[in-house]
Amino acid sequence: MKIGCPREIKNREYRVGITPAAAASYAGCGHRVFVERGAGIESGFEDAEYTAAGASVLGSASEVWETCDMIVKVKEPLPEEFPLMRPHQIIFTYFHFAASRALTEACLKSKAACIAYELIEEPWGLPLLQPMSEVAGRMSVLMGATYLGRNFGGSGILPTGVTGVGPARILIVGGGTVGTNAARIAAGLAAMVVITDVSYKRLEYLSEILPFNCVSIYSDEHAIERETANADIVIGAVLIHGGAAAPKLIKREYLRSMRPGSVFVDVAIDQGGLSETSRPTNHDNPVYVEEGVVHYCVANMPAAYSRTSTMALSNATVQYGLRIANLGAIEACRGSEALARGLAVYNGSLTVEPVATAFGLESVYADPDAVINS
Repeated sequence: MKIGCPREIKNREYRVGITPAAAASYAGCGHRVFVERGAGIESGFEDAEYTAAGASVLGSASEVWETCDMIVKVKEPLPEEFPLMRPHQIIFTYFHFAASRALTEACLKSKAACIAYELIEEPWGLPLLQPMSEVAGRMSVLMGATYLGRNFGGSGILPTGVTGVGPARILIVGGGTVGTNAARIAAGLAAMVVITDVSYKRLEYLSEILPFNCVSIYSDEHAIERETANADIVIGAVLIHGGAAAPKLIKREYLRSMRPGSVFVDVAIDQGGLSETSRPTNHDNPVYVEEGVVHYCVANMPAAYSRTSTMALSNATVQYGLRIANLGAIEACRGSEALARGLAVYNGSLTVEPVATAFGLESVYADPDAVINS
């Protein structure tokens, strides 16, 4: 199979879908790999490293899209890329369809096979979301601490505190991979940390593994309202499995109760955001202020640490990418329940029911088992 990796064009998206090591893995299995010139530069990978790994370097994104049967990316196709998608082409990347009707409709129109990283699910978890969730979780505290600085419009509280002055209070809404990693970093800064979740089993686990300056509490409306009012930094870390939009757990009135200059970091912005006040931002303009609270809602946070993120993501994706390349989209899904969960769009049909319901696209919804086994 001809496998292509175009350069990412999302704002300040410095990651790349295939590393030279991954290119060598594909080539070693008999596939041909085509990489757009300069695609890996922002992650520290030179074109010469790709050619040494057995890949061919092409001069433009359109050449890569036209040449290849399978496209491996990091972020969802943008409007400039919509015309490049074609029937029966496999597109393997993060999609987060619930955040964009335009993207969903463009993929349906293309009749491509869209396999979403974030939907692939093993019995133990989400293998292609986990590495980026780790990065985003750890990064969320660093961004919260940065924008708490008065020079960035924050309240001027140093999260670590100093002798005689207490540390910041950090609320983390969601105790999954993002939340757990955020709590570890926040605890390491000596902040006072509260982490919430709706699973008693998860709360028990968090109580066992997190330091004593982390308190885990059951997540309900009253708890979130109370803890938001007391927090200097709030981190939205809820993930809804299956591609549905994130719930609006942080109400506008909760933010009004916070100290002016407090910070809200919404890691759930890829799924529409966790707050009624959330809207996507980018690395050029990462923050805005609403209800007196600094909002950091960058939709591709891990891109800031592109080399670490690219290597972690590629390590996770390559085994699934090889299966797809070796067998084709449908056959690969037939033999892997994890991959089958990731098949979101195929030949004009949408197989993610929550997305179909959210956008009123029930007419193009198809049961995934029927699509895969037809």
